[in-house]
Amino acid sequence: MNKFIFSLIALAALSPSGYAKRAFTIQDAYRTIGVGSLSLSADGKTLSFNVTTQDLKNHSSSTTIHLMPLSPKGTPTSTPMMDDKCSNAQWSADGKWIYYDATGTITDADGKEVKLPQVWRRHIASGKTEQVTDFPLGVSGAVLSPDGNLLAFATEVYPDLGADGKANAERRKKKTEGPVQGHIADKLLYRHWSDYADGRYSHVLVYDIAKHTYTDVTPGEFSAPTWGNTPGFAFSPDSKEICFISNHTDHPEANTNADLFVVPVTGGEAKCITADNEAWDGSPQYSPNGRYIAYRFQKVPGHESDRFRLALYNRATGEKTVLTEDIDNWVNDDFVWTPDSKSIYFGVQEHGLVPIFKVDIATGKHAKVLPDRAVSNFCVGTDGYLYYTYSTTGKPTALYRSKAGGKSEQQLSFFNQALEEEVDIRPSEAMWVEGADGAMIEVWVVKPHNFDPNKKYPLVVNVHGGPQMQWMDSFRADWQVYPGAGYVVAYPNPHGSTGYGQEFTTSISGDWGGKPYEDVIKVTEALAKLPYVDAERMGAMGWSYGGYFMNWLQGQKHPFKCLASMMGLYDLRSMWGATEELWFPNYDLKGQPWNSELYKKWSPSEYVANFKTPTLIITGERDYRVSYTQSLQYFSVLQTLGIPSRLIVFSNDGHWPSSLNSMPVYYNAHLEWFHTYLGGDPAPWDTHKMMNNEVDY
Repeated sequence: MNKFIFSLIALAALSPSGYAKRAFTIQDAYRTIGVGSLSLSADGKTLSFNVTTQDLKNHSSSTTIHLMPLSPKGTPTSTPMMDDKCSNAQWSADGKWIYYDATGTITDADGKEVKLPQVWRRHIASGKTEQVTDFPLGVSGAVLSPDGNLLAFATEVYPDLGADGKANAERRKKKTEGPVQGHIADKLLYRHWSDYADGRYSHVLVYDIAKHTYTDVTPGEFSAPTWGNTPGFAFSPDSKEICFISNHTDHPEANTNADLFVVPVTGGEAKCITADNEAWDGSPQYSPNGRYIAYRFQKVPGHESDRFRLALYNRATGEKTVLTEDIDNWVNDDFVWTPDSKSIYFGVQEHGLVPIFKVDIATGKHAKVLPDRAVSNFCVGTDGYLYYTYSTTGKPTALYRSKAGGKSEQQLSFFNQALEEEVDIRPSEAMWVEGADGAMIEVWVVKPHNFDPNKKYPLVVNVHGGPQMQWMDSFRADWQVYPGAGYVVAYPNPHGSTGYGQEFTTSISGDWGGKPYEDVIKVTEALAKLPYVDAERMGAMGWSYGGYFMNWLQGQKHPFKCLASMMGLYDLRSMWGATEELWFPNYDLKGQPWNSELYKKWSPSEYVANFKTPTLIITGERDYRVSYTQSLQYFSVLQTLGIPSRLIVFSNDGHWPSSLNSMPVYYNAHLEWFHTYLGGDPAPWDTHKMMNNEVDY
């Protein structure tokens, strides 16, 4: 390494007082403070945003809305709107109220007080707060109508009971507290993520604030919005109509044909406006002038990872216009109209970042207005500024603003400054390696705490899930906990990753163990040649598809001394019958187990004769995407073969373990495993004691 560059890195590891910063620990992951959910007041003079803190010792978190009066000069400061827990501010158009999410008290059928998520509001002038909704099932993804008279929200109801919250709550209570405990289903998609449907469907309800009435505007045995598309609905500017996403096909578990519908806010017959497209349509947003509905869509039926494009629907003519056909990467769902309805700002997944673009809807011309950042939230100010949050590998999320493509960027929030001054939060360096078919594979490398270029360190390669997603140059505890314990960490974007063109993304479908495997092996070989990497002490880890990839490595030739598989697939044929979103394996494995050879070809269970590598296995008992039985099968085989292995099953978790309850165990178990086989620093706690709740954090 160039001595000058090494000197700069060394200086970055010093606190402002000149003392060396200490290594990042598991506890530090829970000291980071999150910033998000940006919202501007109607006059553009005040910015609201969520600030989230975590308390590892008490396994709790708290989110509070902060308000920041804006001025073009100096650095604006923010203050909490109130001391209580609250989030997701929405400003009324007249500027008199802030509506927000908070816990509200409901009296159930037995006269007991129950706390559930509800919508509240705060009068800006007086500071008076009041609970607005009182729906007995709770409120999710609430949206305030432009005229301030209505709230639309999603909740799970029994279709025959619709908006009757009391009746829904009573039936659900009988279901969960009666003498018969179990589930019944007459069709597929009977469970999702970590919950059974039990005859309930997500519906959009409209609440009239003045009349105190609830109306189910999406009745029927279908979900609206569809899962994973929250809020998935929007009001028209005149507050008379709602556009929502729903899949009305007979087999929503086997296809991606979600469509956009419009319906009066008073209820009635819904009209489908995207029936001509048999692939996915969603993310509706009305233009401020009411002429258009902007939305995202895909072209390939059944392919949940086809390219997301941005389009316009002309409400008067029904004509559709694609705005981003020449952008060969995914458009994110948090796009923003300008107040004059002439332009849209949107984020694009690109080379491990999410830059912001602006498109002129009249000409279709677009330009990148904020490059080189992994933006997570943004909004457009009336003062000419773009307000946004982002992080880097070596810097937690903060709030910024800028004009002129980010060149005049100003940091506005400093909640993590004390942590950054105390702890060595390691940056990443990008490198490119030639992978399968000559494609260049991007990989980020994080060097360990107190890095010495003359020493050799153990390496951990982390393979992402999805599989169609991208690792980004953004803050993530995995990129800090392991370097803090003495490891080099590398995270590549192999074939199948987003951000490198749709052909690159789609190439993994039907080829799970092919080009991605070749990419990761070639990346690891290149990393092993780095002067500071110990080629004899390399391990690998992964989650979801990354967990599958660890299990695939187990049966293939690889250089790793140990593996760590989280929520991974082991036997693809049995996986098909247990997962809920069948469109995914149907497309990615080109059919079903009885008509596609790929379930056998790419199944780790077919290569048991080659198994030999010590493996840590972590899963969640309520994971309905990748059933925990996949991990049980895998563990049984490893144990029977006498291969060192450990199984951790989180009883209450699904595909994503609880951040505050289970993830500390996740980090610690990995450190124990890597310490045993790669020789890094010891884990801070005993994982068995953590699982027995005998550790004082």
